[in-house]
Amino acid sequence: MPDIAVRIVLCEPTHPGNIGASARAMKTMGLSELVLVAPKLFPSADATARASGADDVLESAQIVATLAEAIDDCAYVVGASARLRSLDWPTMTPRVCAAELVARSRTDKVAIVFGPEHSGLDNEALARCQTLVNIPANPAYSSLNLAMAVQVLCYELRVAGIEPGDDDARLIEQRDAPLATSAELEGFHAHLEAVMLRSGFLNPDHPKLLKRRLRRLFNRACLDQTEVNILRGLLAAVERSVPEPSQDR
Repeated sequence: MPDIAVRIVLCEPTHPGNIGASARAMKTMGLSELVLVAPKLFPSADATARASGADDVLESAQIVATLAEAIDDCAYVVGASARLRSLDWPTMTPRVCAAELVARSRTDKVAIVFGPEHSGLDNEALARCQTLVNIPANPAYSSLNLAMAVQVLCYELRVAGIEPGDDDARLIEQRDAPLATSAELEGFHAHLEAVMLRSGFLNPDHPKLLKRRLRRLFNRACLDQTEVNILRGLLAAVERSVPEPSQDR
């Protein structure tokens, strides 16, 4: 069975042992693409020791400074989160999520993003994810080590890759253009925000809730590149019709 083409992204891991243990978890389940966002300490002898032979995964790991660099070329990104958010965000179980990722990985680059050990992913990082995945742990003691969470999800990806379900074909709808990448979606959201501010639709003093709701809306749509271009053309037309805001006070 070939490697499962799902990127594992660890954001700001603080303990090198968790990096090594995550690499081991990946290799045992047939994953190899590891990206580290601003790790506190790496390379590290502790990481190598905890990898227990998954040295090739560690050696090929890519180190980047920001989450954007880690996922800009991905068309579908899942954020691993143990916390429920005040604003509902699409959330999957590990099994459903794994089937979706494996199916999408056949045509697009996909990733699962894990947050720092002590705080998890912040809202800004989660906003860059199309959906969340939550491991249904014991509610009385739901504390999962980072590497344990990576192991659970890599296992589910392995099962989904070995035993594709009958419904896999309908997970990915037929489309005429590739899905928009994370970088293309971020460009669209930045353009949308600028037009909303210029038109007066967005209150600059209280922008976050509306922006997150709009992200949720467009994430559900799974925009492709042609659709993003159409929307940005519409935004450009609106910009031309709305005068520049006055600088006078």
